[in-house]
Amino acid sequence: MWPVYLTITSTAPAATDLGYLLHKHPDRAQQFDVSAGNAHVFYPEATDERCTVALVLEVDPIELVRGRRYGGDASALSQYVNDRPYAASSMLAVALGKVFRTAMAGTCAAKPDLVDRPLPLEIHLPALPSVGGAPMVRQLFEPLGWSVEATPIALDETVPHWGDSRYVQTRLRGTMVLAQALSHLYVLLPVLDNAKHYWVSSDEVDKLVRAGDGWLADHPERELITRRYLAHQRELVATATSRLAEVDDLPPEALDNAVNDDEEARDALPLVARRRQAVLEALRQEGAARVVDLGCGEGALLRELIQDARFSEVLGVDVSPRALAVAERRLNLNRMPDSQRARLRLMLSSVTYRDERLAGYDAVVLMEVVEHLDPQRLPALEDTVFAQARPRTVIVTTPNVEHNVRYERLAAGTMRHRDHRFEWTRAEFAAWATSVCERTGYVVRFAPIGDDDPEVGPPTQMAVFSRTDDAQQAAS
Repeated sequence: MWPVYLTITSTAPAATDLGYLLHKHPDRAQQFDVSAGNAHVFYPEATDERCTVALVLEVDPIELVRGRRYGGDASALSQYVNDRPYAASSMLAVALGKVFRTAMAGTCAAKPDLVDRPLPLEIHLPALPSVGGAPMVRQLFEPLGWSVEATPIALDETVPHWGDSRYVQTRLRGTMVLAQALSHLYVLLPVLDNAKHYWVSSDEVDKLVRAGDGWLADHPERELITRRYLAHQRELVATATSRLAEVDDLPPEALDNAVNDDEEARDALPLVARRRQAVLEALRQEGAARVVDLGCGEGALLRELIQDARFSEVLGVDVSPRALAVAERRLNLNRMPDSQRARLRLMLSSVTYRDERLAGYDAVVLMEVVEHLDPQRLPALEDTVFAQARPRTVIVTTPNVEHNVRYERLAAGTMRHRDHRFEWTRAEFAAWATSVCERTGYVVRFAPIGDDDPEVGPPTQMAVFSRTDDAQQAAS
């Protein structure tokens, strides 16, 4: 058997730049303590034409049992007689995540221009356990753009009729951004093994969503990957699936129903990104500097607001303590530059209860919030936002239910998210917004978000409310 290792080879011009991206110098061999043992990084070859880095993991299975870092039966013989010192399991993925953490995050201070540059890469895994064999390796890696060479390893080469083992010698070749390639390995190694050699908690959902950013939501085997990565724990799988659903605003069971049959649609920005862009542009047009993201969720809009210095004060508000805790982690508040941290505040509150702390801001954003309320609670929201907080600008975005017919496999009458209480037509949204203006002294303009279909309109509709006293003052 082989030891646990993988190699990554770059054949790009100035191939030794791989060392800058990995933050590991080709002239040095380095050792790292990891939960499974010791990880070693070295370069078997390093020339301008070809550079190879090796990650070798020394696993002590006896120490793992003594340290109770294995989640199996404490009395099982399999804890002492197993493949862990030899096969590229979840333990190698953990080592990969620790040793190459900065590279996975896409950070390279020395040569930042390299971070997003696709490189010709070859990855070699001599003994990769695969529940599903070589076909499963191809099934998981080929949709990501890898050319896969997967060769089953015989149970015993001297006894051919025993057949193949569950281990596959694997070579992946492709032109990839290195951070993305590392994220593929980090997620898919334990998925292929269909086992994790440590306790799987709710933190694993964050790790999966973060590592799968940009590729997992669209993967044809997304459901299998999510189930296996989270050790088939239903609650964790449901949470991860819901978060991945944000990519195209469909309910978890219909994530692959989005309309992207043509090349142009596949290359387009996801709807969630286009929505944030539209909201940000509207805030800039209105000259808002102090902004409340009411119903901020896990902080996607907050991240973009805080990166623009024109927004001098940003307040994220949500009724869910869990959502705010996730937002704090995802925004990395502890490591945020002081200039940004001083402008951002998170607060627990509700959109349907008066809260004097919301008063005095330039703008309040309700991005995909109103449809999560029971209709009878809308007057309370109107009172909280338009009467009590009363900012100069209120921005509301919500799905356009007429566009749902463009999601071919979304069942008729099904809403885009399991927590939606209603979804408005364009006429219904306009009627609601007009009635709000009549009661509260605002004027409103509407704008489409996403491709404005000539028959059924855009996927998302936006209303920008302005106080009439400010509008009249601006006109004079």
